[in-house]
Amino acid sequence: MDSAASTNRSPLRPAAAATARRSSSSVPPALPNRVAASRLGVAPGCGGGQFGKAQRFRSVRSTSVGAQTGNAGRIVTEERESAMAGTEVPLKYSSGKASPLGVSQVESGLNFAIFSQNASSVTLCIKLPERGTKDEESEKVVEFALDCQKNKTGDIWHVSVEGLPTSGVLYGYRVNGPQGWEQGHRFDSNIILLDPYAKLVSGRNYFGVDNGKPSQPFGTYDFDSSPFDWGADYQLPNLPETDLVIYEMNVRAFTADESSGLDAAVRGSYLGFIDKIPHLLELGVNAVELLPVFEFDELELKRYPNPRDHMVNTWGYSTINFFAPMTRYASAGGGPLAASRELKQMVKALHKAGIEVILDVVYNHTNEADDANPYVTSFRGIDNKVYYMLDPKNNSQLLNFSGCGNTLNCNHPVVMELVLDSLRHWVTEYHIDGFRFDLASVLCRGPDGSPLDAPPLIREIAKDSVLSRCKIIAEPWDCGGLYLVGRFPNWDRWAEWNGKYRDDLRRFIKGDPGMKGVLATRVSGSADLYQVNQRKPHHGVNFIIAHDGFTLCDLVSYNLKHNDANGEGGRDGCNDNFSWNCGVEGETNDSNVLALRSRQMKNFHVALMISQGTPMMLMGDEYGHTRYGNNNSYGHDTCINNFQWGQLAERRYGHFRFFSEMIKFRQNHPILKRDRFLSKNDVTWHEDCWDNLESKFLAFTIHDHNSGGDIYLAFNAHDYSVDAVIPPAPQHKHWNRVVDTNLESPNDIAPEGVPLTGSGYRIAPFSSILLKASP
Repeated sequence: MDSAASTNRSPLRPAAAATARRSSSSVPPALPNRVAASRLGVAPGCGGGQFGKAQRFRSVRSTSVGAQTGNAGRIVTEERESAMAGTEVPLKYSSGKASPLGVSQVESGLNFAIFSQNASSVTLCIKLPERGTKDEESEKVVEFALDCQKNKTGDIWHVSVEGLPTSGVLYGYRVNGPQGWEQGHRFDSNIILLDPYAKLVSGRNYFGVDNGKPSQPFGTYDFDSSPFDWGADYQLPNLPETDLVIYEMNVRAFTADESSGLDAAVRGSYLGFIDKIPHLLELGVNAVELLPVFEFDELELKRYPNPRDHMVNTWGYSTINFFAPMTRYASAGGGPLAASRELKQMVKALHKAGIEVILDVVYNHTNEADDANPYVTSFRGIDNKVYYMLDPKNNSQLLNFSGCGNTLNCNHPVVMELVLDSLRHWVTEYHIDGFRFDLASVLCRGPDGSPLDAPPLIREIAKDSVLSRCKIIAEPWDCGGLYLVGRFPNWDRWAEWNGKYRDDLRRFIKGDPGMKGVLATRVSGSADLYQVNQRKPHHGVNFIIAHDGFTLCDLVSYNLKHNDANGEGGRDGCNDNFSWNCGVEGETNDSNVLALRSRQMKNFHVALMISQGTPMMLMGDEYGHTRYGNNNSYGHDTCINNFQWGQLAERRYGHFRFFSEMIKFRQNHPILKRDRFLSKNDVTWHEDCWDNLESKFLAFTIHDHNSGGDIYLAFNAHDYSVDAVIPPAPQHKHWNRVVDTNLESPNDIAPEGVPLTGSGYRIAPFSSILLKASP
């Protein structure tokens, strides 16, 4: 299920993935040889003598700017004198320095540095508004051609510019080089490219607003603002991994719906998120795992006519830049500086509430798509041969282990350092607590795509001093079939999404035969997968539901996916969901079916919260969110994905209360979250027929050696009742019923416990119970 599910996890992962768009025998057309250097009076092979000692510009080129559509280029329209457009301050330039990459302040002004090993020319492009106008079409790009003799050190191109403002300027690069497609090059100097090390990105300011014009992303910077004030009493939560209860969520979808009650200007923003932190505290989770918040283009599906051009990429698994926060998550269209500041405000507020922030990061591919329909914004045009894995046997076309048309060459030294610099930036600048790595098996491949036993990047992340306090979690599979659950290279640091836990729990709870023994293994911490070297139960992240796939409500309401709204004729999304509709497909008013679905959702949640390991749940499952059977909802900026606050209010004292109390029960009982694997003395299995494949009942007692507060659990996946014999409680204790999922709210969970009488308990079909030994 894992590889199939992951194939459709990101918006550019349709069925018959991107590689199918061009047959393996077809030869891509030669790229046009449009050399910017020749337009600027510079020889195509190198700089050409414009640069020497620091001096004023005698003449610079200025071009009108517009976003690229396909291979649409820039046309030089006029020359400008030394005064910068819109200001009387002349610019001076010097050779600059190679480090650090990106934009930095130096004594002589601002230093720009960019890597390109294979480029023959690099031109710095600075976007300046015309004086007295706010019309973007009137904005000009001033271009500075770099001299490879004086503005290049090794493979780093650099220049220092004096006279530029220290904030608010937009910039990018034109890069040209060899045009041999078969050698892996994709240079096109017509396109202004985004600096991979830009810390802020400027493009559109409002999420999903399509004015009919493609957006041109530019880098920008801010050296004027004071450092963010984290506060004198600010502290990082630094939660032990054993204590984590992770809540996977989407920043925009959390408050975008009108039912959030927020002002329209802050819905779907970092600031809107802050307003709803009390909900997270009431639920009881202490870590949020945020779907991507790196800059991405939510309108990328609309670049050209296609069956999915009606959708908006709301998940964000299509990174444009690895350093910049998503600009359009700023409130009121505030732009990149506001996005950076407001993200920090959000992190600060979460930390004040004792909640850690884990980012879902996508280093396995970028937004730049495949060779058939390229979306060139940065890496591809800067040095395709370095940044991406290529197939030398097929005209050096892009390899596709991500399902999105390209695969980042993560274990190349330059790309590896980019990833490490990015991670360190998020930790030092934004105080992020951890990272979940999307399709992390890609990060375990060499430049030719072959699996590596000891991937350099994975090791460096595990050993890096800046990242040492961070949680690091792998999604241990990719779309090329590299399934590493339980085998992910880890250096005793890496945790993993436990895909086997998800599948096995789904199969047992819905009543598949032969799953009892596997259930016992999974709720015990999956020692078969993780009891190696110094790994602990918390290195397995247990989950039943994640952002891709069915919601919990849909898992018990649909046998089949219903993805017609995605525009691919139902071909996208995973087919193997291990779901059961409880007798009726989809929406129904049948009270018996609805009651069974409610029990099943509670059964799943009980199992998740009593399992050894780190539990993770999905936003919205606490009130029973439905996507109406769509198990690949990446492209819907609607109620399909958006948190429905009205439904939460309706179910607060039933479904939500159960989920919240069960989370808090886990947090209050350390024997459910041990830092070591269970021994024979830690658990008693009330079972003598492990080999009976038709048995769908499992009961066991987890022992508390400190206080005698044992916990008894029983799961009945039969369609008939089971009369369970309850073992004697520990000495001087008696059993209290805490959970019976067959009972109506509020009796389904009683945190203080209801005294149990007698030595037996009739456990209803498809239900579970939890007893606690108390004085």
